[in-house]
Amino acid sequence: MRIDYVSFDQSRERFPVSATMIRSNPMKFWDFISKPAKSFFLKRICFYGPESTGKSTMAKHFARLYGTEFVPEVSREIIATNDFTVDDIIRIGQAQTDRVIEKSKTANRFLFCDTDLITTEIYSRHYLANVPKILFDLEKQVQYDQYFLFDIDVPWVADGLRDLSGRRHEMFEVFKKELNARDISYVLVKGTFEQRFEIIKKIIDSIN
Repeated sequence: MRIDYVSFDQSRERFPVSATMIRSNPMKFWDFISKPAKSFFLKRICFYGPESTGKSTMAKHFARLYGTEFVPEVSREIIATNDFTVDDIIRIGQAQTDRVIEKSKTANRFLFCDTDLITTEIYSRHYLANVPKILFDLEKQVQYDQYFLFDIDVPWVADGLRDLSGRRHEMFEVFKKELNARDISYVLVKGTFEQRFEIIKKIIDSIN
């Protein structure tokens, strides 16, 4: 093409990075990734499991620790009781998905999510005996890089919305079954807060 080639910063002194280096370890070279591309390399972490197992507390804690965003259980912003309708559950599913997509644009390296659409489907089936097809469609819109399944070996705490204290073991098995049915790998989180923290942090710090 008769174009002269001029080498620029061949020793990479000004910009000590390459596309290959970024792809091999995006967390390490995060600051060199352009803002529009960061959501592609972002690692979405799902804290998953039955009610009253510490997911919300842990999501907030890790977001602060890693200087990033977290996504809460958006249903608590929409309903105040467990007497809800199919239309309500569809609104919850759409709002949860939208929030993850929105927060993915501003999160730093990791996005910690208190729940996911599988959870919405589980509660829709439990309370309504019905799972609208759109929830499965919404589930496909967000992929998580790591699931943490929270065990029920902590005290159940009432909060005005939780009502499954007598069915904790049953619900834990339901949550686990849904992951297994999708061949989604997960890390079991159990023990005291400190033990749970160490389990999660070890995995997060190993993610490139």
